[in-house]
Parts: sequence; structure tokens; C-alpha cells
Amino acid sequence: MALLKDILYKVPLVATSGDMSIAVNEIQFDSRQVNVGDLFVAVKGTHVDGHEYIDKAIEKGASAIIAEEWNEHHKSDVTFVQVKDSAGALGIMCSNFYGNPSAKLTLVGVTGTNGKTSVATLLYQLFRNLGYKTGLMSTVQNKIDEEIIFSTHTTGDAKQLNKLLAQMVVKGCTHCFMEVSSHSIHQRRIAGLTFKGAIFTNITHDHLDYHKTFDEYIKVKKKFFDELPAPSFSLVNVDDRRGRIMIQNTKSHKFTYGLKSMADFKAKILSNTFQGLELDINNQSIWFSLVGEFSAYNLLAVIGMATLLDEDPEEILTQLSKVKTAKGRFETVQNDAGVIAIVDYAHTPDALENVLKTIQSIRTRNEKLITVFGCGGNRDKEKRPLMGDIACKYSDKVIITSDNPRDEEPEEIIKQIQEGVKPSDYKKTLVITDRKEAIKTAVSMAEAEDIILVAGKGHENYQEVKGVKYEFDDEKVLKEMISLIFNGNEKNE
Repeated sequence: MALLKDILYKVPLVATSGDMSIAVNEIQFDSRQVNVGDLFVAVKGTHVDGHEYIDKAIEKGASAIIAEEWNEHHKSDVTFVQVKDSAGALGIMCSNFYGNPSAKLTLVGVTGTNGKTSVATLLYQLFRNLGYKTGLMSTVQNKIDEEIIFSTHTTGDAKQLNKLLAQMVVKGCTHCFMEVSSHSIHQRRIAGLTFKGAIFTNITHDHLDYHKTFDEYIKVKKKFFDELPAPSFSLVNVDDRRGRIMIQNTKSHKFTYGLKSMADFKAKILSNTFQGLELDINNQSIWFSLVGEFSAYNLLAVIGMATLLDEDPEEILTQLSKVKTAKGRFETVQNDAGVIAIVDYAHTPDALENVLKTIQSIRTRNEKLITVFGCGGNRDKEKRPLMGDIACKYSDKVIITSDNPRDEEPEEIIKQIQEGVKPSDYKKTLVITDRKEAIKTAVSMAEAEDIILVAGKGHENYQEVKGVKYEFDDEKVLKEMISLIFNGNEKNE
């Protein structure tokens, strides 16, 4: 519970009516959740306008309303506050309501198309190894030190974020590392949060179903850095040509990392195998269990941020050499069949190409590379043929299958992927809509030392079809099929 006037601290107000000193039990932006004494914030969302539910919220007992549009017909005993931006106001109010928890933590946000989960997770693991109680907010899961709290979005809503951050403070966490999605920036979910640092990994073709144009997508990402306060610092991948664009107008202290360009934090790849990565950092040779050039970039981002947070450089490298990749990010599936089986979350053209290029740079060429992938429904359709072309370009065999079709027909998504397959690659492609059968077929085609990549879903343990999430875990299915086919002697039948 908090006083309305305190909740509204730093919120730009347009007009007010009623008692500003009333006590508020809880902040709600879903009228269905309103109880007596709650504050209702009318937010204009992507599909629903909260202003249409103000009367319902009042009927359910809301004692105060925050809205962008003035309501002349509200009850005189209900306090009404008009603001210019309800979504931004909600973020600030939630931060105030929960005691501004982000200001009591060292909060670092990670944004970019690819690498957010890996970088945030590596930072979380590193700082726990360094002896700190640490929080994590990621696509895979949220963590309060060792406690796991499963997440449903890359970045939660303003209320969820602040409530979770407040719990971290109560339980003694000193640091929190969180993914910051373009949706959360655009929808003002992170408004009111105090970031100590921000990382930009890269930006490629994605989320155009939401942002409509690539230029808008870039501008939204840039907004995160534009709004950083002066005491904070930003760390950007300077090898991405839009890295410097991100920090053009930021008030934060600017730092860069890269493998190929002049940067504040640099590294050189000495060796790259399926077992790990050897990097030259500050004239030291360091071995990491992660694989691929993209992992080198992720590690550099982590090293740079930890250094900027005043950790000892030697201790950073020592502890970072012990960490493992995030679940579903170039995750090798252990088996005794001699097959190199990899599960990866790659669901964008750039991510898929990075993973396949990494495999190509390591493989001997004496083995087959079999790629199984699909594309999600209700998402950017333009990337589907691009991914079909990329998969064929780098693979010996490609099985196009269903991902999370959501409300679309899987066969229609597959047809759009096939549009990117060149006639010369027709013979190397198969279409198997059932994802389990597709994985089983890939395994049945493989021999010892062959490589199977199952891409697109990574850490996800479900498949979403027509609004229903069915249990499905690529890693478990892949492991099950390798055991069935190799140990069950199906190869010999």
C-alpha cells in the first residue's frame, strides 16, 4: 500500500481531480484484476485500449484512475489523473510503488536481436561465481540468486519487473542482469527503471511483424540508449555497423567491444572446436567451453561489462572460463552414438547463418550436416524464404518442419520457407510437418560423426498450435531419437 501522491512522483501530469492523498492497495492495468481500493491505469495496448474499461474498473472498486483521456463522467468520489503517456506513467508508478528497487541494485540491460539471453545468463553466472547474490531476467527463466522463476516474455510488464526486482532486493541481491526486448522499449515497460549499464549485441532482420520497418526497429532499440542517465555507461558491439548509431545521442559513458574493429575491449580467436573456444585477450590465451564466433562476441560483452563494473580483470577471466552456455544456445546433446547433435534457438536469418557458419568453420567436411528447422507463425513472414536459402546454403541435408505455427497453418509457413530454396537445392530438402518425425528422420539419416542441427526453439519446452501449448522439447526428442535409432538397432533393421 502507498499514497497516490507518492506513487505519482516524477510522473508528468496533465490534470487532476479528487483526493491525491488516498491510499492505494495495488496498481492494476487489467480491469479484470481490479479490487476495492486499487489504482487502475488505462493503457492503450496493441490490441486493447484500457480506456474502454475505466467504467468497469470503477464498478469493481477502483479508487483512482490514471488515463490519457479526460473523463467528464467519472464519479466524484474517484480520483482522476490525466497523463500524456499512460504506459510510461505505469512504469514510473510501479517503480515508486515497489520502492524503486532498480535503484538499489546494479541493473544491467542487454538488448539486440541475437545474444541477449546468452550475455545476460553469462553475466549472471559470472557474478555468482565472483561471490555476489545476483538476479537474472531472461527469455529462458528469471532467477533470484538460486531460486528459479519461469518467465513467459523476454521482458515482463512494468508491474512484474518491479515486483521481481523488489524481491531481489529483499533477498539480498546486489546485481541484476536482464534482457531488454524491443517490444518492452516500445511499450514503455522499462520506464522508471534505473540502469547502471546497457549492452548492445547486434541488430538484424526480426520482429518486423510488430515494428513494420527495419528502420523503426533500429530506432526503438536506440531509444533504450537515448534514455540512459548520465552516470550510467553503454557498451556496444562496434563490429555491427549500427553499434555506433545506438550511442549517438546517449548521455551515458560510451564503450565498445569487437573482434575486427578498434575497440575498448578486443579479442582474437585462436581456435574454435566443438569442444570450445580459445581466445587471445590482453595477450593471454584463455579457453572457454562455449563455441563459435558469436560466443566470442558474447564473452567480450561480458568481459567488458564486468570490467566496467570494477571487477578484477584476472578474476573475470578465471571465473568466466568455468561458465556454460545458456540452455538451447548452441547446446550439444550428449550421446554415445558418435553423432554431433546441436540444439539452438536460432529463429532469425542472421542467427541461423551464424550457427551454420560456426559449424562449417569447425567441421572436417567428411561428415554430413543435417539441419532441421521451421519458422514461427504470427511472426515476420519476410524472413521465411531467407532462412530457407540460408539453411540450404550451408547444409548437406535440410528438413523443413513446423516450429510454433500458432494461428497459422504449418503447411503454409513451410511453403513460404520453400520459396527461398534454389532449384539446385531441391534435392537436398525434405518437408516433414510433424517436428518429432522430422527429428527422427534426421537421426535415421545420420551416421557416427555426422552433425545434426535442430534450430528454432532452443530452450522452449512446448509447441504452440492454435492457442494451445503442447509439451515439446527439442533436446529431449533428439536424445530420445538417437537412443531409439542407434541403441534400438533401427539402423540395422
